[in-house]
Amino acid sequence: MRLNVAVLEDDSDFRDGILVPELGALGFSVEAFARSHDLYRRMRSTAFELLVLDVGLADEHGLDIARTVRAASPIGIVVLTGRHDPHARVTGLRESVDAWLGKPVDFDLLAATLHSVSRRVRLERSANAPVLAPPGWHIPAGRWELHAPDGGHVPLNLAERRVLTRLLATPGDPVSRDELIANISEPLEEFDPHRLDMLVHRLRRKVEDRLGVSVPLRSVRGCGYVILNADERRPVVS
Repeated sequence: MRLNVAVLEDDSDFRDGILVPELGALGFSVEAFARSHDLYRRMRSTAFELLVLDVGLADEHGLDIARTVRAASPIGIVVLTGRHDPHARVTGLRESVDAWLGKPVDFDLLAATLHSVSRRVRLERSANAPVLAPPGWHIPAGRWELHAPDGGHVPLNLAERRVLTRLLATPGDPVSRDELIANISEPLEEFDPHRLDMLVHRLRRKVEDRLGVSVPLRSVRGCGYVILNADERRPVVS
């Protein structure tokens, strides 16, 4: 099955002469746009699975587009840019972007990244019901909030939501660090593993500060992290 990909790129030579033909040759169904409002209008009638997005556009900044698209659709978003802006990259990956690649692009890497992101998107779309974990911590379908058993909730950014969605899918079962990192970063080898620990630490603190309770998220020595069941007291978990 061919993945339906939208491309937003205002460099017509690169877009029409290189990017679209290469993606088509790699097996993707591609529709290209030069302006953000053309993409928005088309998305009202077409369900794209993936968006390849430049950030250096003339009409609107790419990260603003990513936020708008993310709020309206579970589409996977891959930034492809020639700009070297570490701050924008970190902000995008934290808030709304699934992967960030630079130009000139390796098209085999771009194709592999699109397939990887699409698998994550399909996993999220298949979760039609809220993801639950005893004693009631959950992320309602389509929401960007972690809900506590007492009804309180905490807003989540993209990385937090992806980590918690994976952990809440299998409460009581540890999930490896590599798997969690793969859910929030492309490419995997460029992600500093310590950032995962910092993400978990900040998430715990955020929940405690806002709700006054502790989320049952624990580290597992030699493995990764786990969401505990209500009655679970494993000595290997710290």
